[in-house]
Amino acid sequence: MSVVATSSSLSSRPVVPVVDILRFNTCGSVDDGKSTLIGRLLYDSKSLMEDQIEALERSADITGGGQINLANLTDGLRAEREQGITIDVAYRYFATPKRKFIIADTPGHVQYTRNMVTGASTANLSIVLVDARAGVIEQSRRHTAIASLLRIPHLVVAINKMDLVDWSEARFNEIRAQFEEFLPRLDIKDVKFIPLSALNGDNVVEPSKHTPWYAGPTLLAHLETVHIASDHNLSGFRLPVQWVNRPNNPTDARLHDFRGFSGQIAGGIVKVGQKVMTLPGGLTTTVKRIHTHDGDREEAFCPQSVTLLLEHDIDVSRGNMIIGLEDLPGASTDLQAKVCWMHPRVLQPGKKLWLKHTTHSVQAVVTEITHRINVTTLEQEPAPAGLALNDIGEIRLRTSRPLVFDGYATNRLTGSFILIEPGAHATVAAGMLHAPREVVRPEDGDFVI
Repeated sequence: MSVVATSSSLSSRPVVPVVDILRFNTCGSVDDGKSTLIGRLLYDSKSLMEDQIEALERSADITGGGQINLANLTDGLRAEREQGITIDVAYRYFATPKRKFIIADTPGHVQYTRNMVTGASTANLSIVLVDARAGVIEQSRRHTAIASLLRIPHLVVAINKMDLVDWSEARFNEIRAQFEEFLPRLDIKDVKFIPLSALNGDNVVEPSKHTPWYAGPTLLAHLETVHIASDHNLSGFRLPVQWVNRPNNPTDARLHDFRGFSGQIAGGIVKVGQKVMTLPGGLTTTVKRIHTHDGDREEAFCPQSVTLLLEHDIDVSRGNMIIGLEDLPGASTDLQAKVCWMHPRVLQPGKKLWLKHTTHSVQAVVTEITHRINVTTLEQEPAPAGLALNDIGEIRLRTSRPLVFDGYATNRLTGSFILIEPGAHATVAAGMLHAPREVVRPEDGDFVI
């Protein structure tokens, strides 16, 4: 995350309209058409540069038999193009007059489950593709269940290759019914079913003449209009401090007393004059100024990047968190979390790792593996001796210093973390914290964890 409040931006600037950014991922089984769908979105929405189109045409004779292969827009690895599969997560960006988009094309293979978790971890919406011929298979359920575990609030079930089943309304309804059998077990409230053909472009950007029985929006129309403003937690203010802003410009008198705390708001709303607390120090003070790239503001909210100037000159550094005095977080060294293990070496109790949470890193040790989660059914399996590559399980951790956090179900930003292998500095797990057993209790005056 790049903080935009810097010494060079202290002069007042005109207000620039804020455009929504929708982050979404595509997932599904092998050959369901994930990469082709993204290629079709980019191609039909005229979001490609001329050199990209020329590159597609040049590669057509090599990999597409003379026909443009839209999947090549995201399948950039040579092995992906040779095998016709997606191996790594590919990110693409495009925009329409209504919204900006960040797309994560994630692999369909079971052995790349960790890649799907990585690509979907920040998504507002997940597109699960289903081959209309095959219907709902294990990977369809697996990826939908992972989307539920990651608390992705919006789901689109894109029933692809409808042209290969003669655009049968009965087949569409049959697949929809298969999905709706297990959706009640998942925590996804907004689900949309769309029949389409990614290869031919039907119902992707333009409505299809082959589906007079479908009255819903095209995929792009839905992506442009799905409501995401309420997806962020706006009830408890959280600002993980990324760095202390001390502009070094002795010629500008306005900067002599400037000492701000910069970061991206991870939850809630902050206003000038609001009382806040700094953790882990536990000192309370008042917000004096809220500075942004576009000048000072009276209030700011998640996920804006800001620099806060506080009323009192107190000790705050990177890794600390500034919070509001309502809807308080927890603070503990004993943590319980779900993790997706991403390393070939099995995770076992006693393993020492680095835990990175927001802007804060601490040493941690895994004290217990309580159970493994069947990602197809979400049922708990007996406690294993260890978690293997791509396993999702429940663990307990002890950290060297208290962590200030919320439960992942409450706040995806302050309730998530990654585990890092010491020495190798490799990310080996992604985690989702359970709600804290106790929350911070502000007292009159100072408070110490």
